[in-house]
Amino acid sequence: MPKDLSLKYYSNKSPKKGYSWETPPAPIAESLIADTQTADVVVVGGGISGLAAAARLSTKGLSVIVADKNKRLTALAGQIAAINTKYMAELGIEIDKKQLAADWLKVSGSRVEESLLWLFINRSAEGFEWLCDLAEGALNVSVYVGYKGPMFNEYLGTHHIFKKPEATQYKEYGGGTLACEILEKELLKNGGSVYRGTPVVQLEKDASGRVTAAVAQSEDGVYHRFIGTKAVVLATGDASADKEMLEAFCPIGLRAGKSFPRAGNTGDGQKMAYWAGAAIDNAEWAPTLHALGYSGYQFFFLHVNQLGNRFMNEDTWMQAKSIRCMMQPGGDFAFSVFDSKWLDEFEARFDLMGGQGMSPLTNVGDAFNRESLKNSIEGTINGNAVFGGGEGGNGDVYVNGGNGFVADTIEELAEKIDVPVENLKATIARYNEIVASGDDTDFGKRSELLTPIVKPPFYALKWGPSLLDVFGGAITNVNLNVLASDSTPIPGLYAVGNAAGGMYAVDYPLLLNGNSYGRALAYACQLADVLGN
Repeated sequence: MPKDLSLKYYSNKSPKKGYSWETPPAPIAESLIADTQTADVVVVGGGISGLAAAARLSTKGLSVIVADKNKRLTALAGQIAAINTKYMAELGIEIDKKQLAADWLKVSGSRVEESLLWLFINRSAEGFEWLCDLAEGALNVSVYVGYKGPMFNEYLGTHHIFKKPEATQYKEYGGGTLACEILEKELLKNGGSVYRGTPVVQLEKDASGRVTAAVAQSEDGVYHRFIGTKAVVLATGDASADKEMLEAFCPIGLRAGKSFPRAGNTGDGQKMAYWAGAAIDNAEWAPTLHALGYSGYQFFFLHVNQLGNRFMNEDTWMQAKSIRCMMQPGGDFAFSVFDSKWLDEFEARFDLMGGQGMSPLTNVGDAFNRESLKNSIEGTINGNAVFGGGEGGNGDVYVNGGNGFVADTIEELAEKIDVPVENLKATIARYNEIVASGDDTDFGKRSELLTPIVKPPFYALKWGPSLLDVFGGAITNVNLNVLASDSTPIPGLYAVGNAAGGMYAVDYPLLLNGNSYGRALAYACQLADVLGN
């Protein structure tokens, strides 16, 4: 009797029946397809994962067509994680790969395909250094300082890239958009093609079940067939802008009060893989919930909920702060409360922190910029004081301020932030007792970060969770070939980037900020080796 080698853990079934995306669209009639183009590889999606895969494939001499739904080059983040690059070595930084893998598994509840995790770990440096080499000396590269506290270990492996002032060959200034520009230039130089404003609407299979082509629709409504003789690669990003998919696979993503703009990230690749019979990540997709709604900082100061009560150890990473906030009454926002000594207290502890929201975005070797932080929180416009971060969650005091409050008394502050006066007074009194004792027996915060709230004026900074991405997609093997539920590869179909599953679950591992971009580059190296032979 043959063994049953089906994927018992994964499934091609929806968690709940009745979603619109469960039903595959009807095949496009041949009469509606205006033209057919053929290449070795067709890449569906022109973000960093698609462009990285396409560019790397083109260096192997393969012909590549990229079809992208966005009308222009689009990137949604700015940080790129890689492990043990030459840039890290120059700074004396080395990551213990085995410990990183262990920490990643813990954060993900062990719901990770370890072969895919190690693919990222082992090839991310190669991918990142290849990207930088393509720029031929036009980049300044630095390593970002992550959160340093005891609650969570953010590794020093996140890279920032910016073009040098004299690098006039690039339009973009830095981050993901610059990375995509570099990759697209390489692809075009090698004879590849990019069709923007041309979303792929369905895949085609031949009689044997092999995925052979992608059918796309341009802005004028005309359909185009792109045949991939070697492969069709899904690289469409995540599904954070599709509420049905969030409900099905990541319902916590619907509970955040705010979300970053993600127009176009509607799970197109995940849906097409599902229609093709692919196994899909279980309904525990990992969200990125950055606590950057309303304001760009939470700091280490006292956090209170909308009832004026303390609710957490403030000395932790940003994802944890988002979750803790969401669990509170109201859930959309909370406040950081501090007094007029805040800037001196922060500066004295600058070297203890790091990490988004807790500290400014700084790189290894950067000194503390006191005036920059002060202006982010208490800036002025035309001589008038403006307090608070931007509505978009970018922490920029000059953009739609008003998410911070200042008062001469605790009673007045409570009224301004609309929390019960007696609750806030009692909370601050108890917190000051803890500070005086030097031991946070209520929530366990590091004694080094305990500072009293005693000197007026008093401040409250409003912050809250904002959904950035969700991570889940088609299950692949280590060669990135998409797998069916019976564990067999679907011939001709591959997935990279956030359209691919298997590497995330439960919580986004902010162990390395920008690891999804680093994964895109690592997967590009692997895919080119698989298809370029």
